[in-house]
Amino acid sequence: MFSRTSITKSTGSCSGNIKSLKDALDAAETIVIGAGAGLSTAAGFTYSGERFKKYFLDFIDKYGFSDMYSGGFYPFETPEEFWAYWSRYIFINRYMDAPKPVYDELFELVKNKDYFVLTTNVDHCFQKAGFDKTRLFYTQGDYGLFQCSVPCCQETFDNEDIIRQMMEQQTDMRIPSELLPVCPHCGSPLTMNLRVDDKFVEDKGWHEAAKIYENFQKTRNGKRILFLELGVGYNTPVIIKYPFWRMTAQNPWATYACVNYGETICPREIASRSICIDADIGEIVSKIQKGGSNL
Repeated sequence: MFSRTSITKSTGSCSGNIKSLKDALDAAETIVIGAGAGLSTAAGFTYSGERFKKYFLDFIDKYGFSDMYSGGFYPFETPEEFWAYWSRYIFINRYMDAPKPVYDELFELVKNKDYFVLTTNVDHCFQKAGFDKTRLFYTQGDYGLFQCSVPCCQETFDNEDIIRQMMEQQTDMRIPSELLPVCPHCGSPLTMNLRVDDKFVEDKGWHEAAKIYENFQKTRNGKRILFLELGVGYNTPVIIKYPFWRMTAQNPWATYACVNYGETICPREIASRSICIDADIGEIVSKIQKGGSNL
């Protein structure tokens, strides 16, 4: 629908665009939030730098890892070492609170609105901030869930208890062998419920959320909708970015807003109903949430 030649960047001032976004939030009957990794980065969930060194210095010294993400693909020699790494990874990115209150302030902006959240993030930050879990669709999985590695079933398993045990009992970059997670049905190793290949398990909860989102779109068709895209890049644009563009184009009452660093673009077909802000998401959300009419 949209060619490369039809894509344009917004040229408005940042301050003017913030005011426009605030007005759009106020005017919207419905808000659909599309959230990518950039939103959690703005909340302080960084995967490199000092935060990485704080929790993974032993792995950095041994293997020379440059960031958390790349370390997750390393072929560790034993499952005990693999889970020592991944239990820390999951614990700090799923069970610890985000360092900055970006999600909390975002919730304050939309909590009294008719909203839905579509996200590729797997860190559960929306629910921890108070967003209604029946208005959330985590399309790519959840750090807080395990699945069978085969998989022998379309079922997921909560992992908080075992992850905390792995954290508490690991020594010398290894967990005790008796803590290795196995499928209760077939005995195969459990793995993270993350969409990394065609073995990703879409469990009952996943399908229920997908149906709720589909129904949400159908029942709000033609309303004054704000499609609010936050921190979405081009790893999986077909999940959030492209559908938001398409739905904005199809609904003359819709507005598309994008807040991100360096990737704030929109098709020319919807440019007159688009707000693009190239800035830190946390700063923008905070200014709107706290600024009121002083923007």
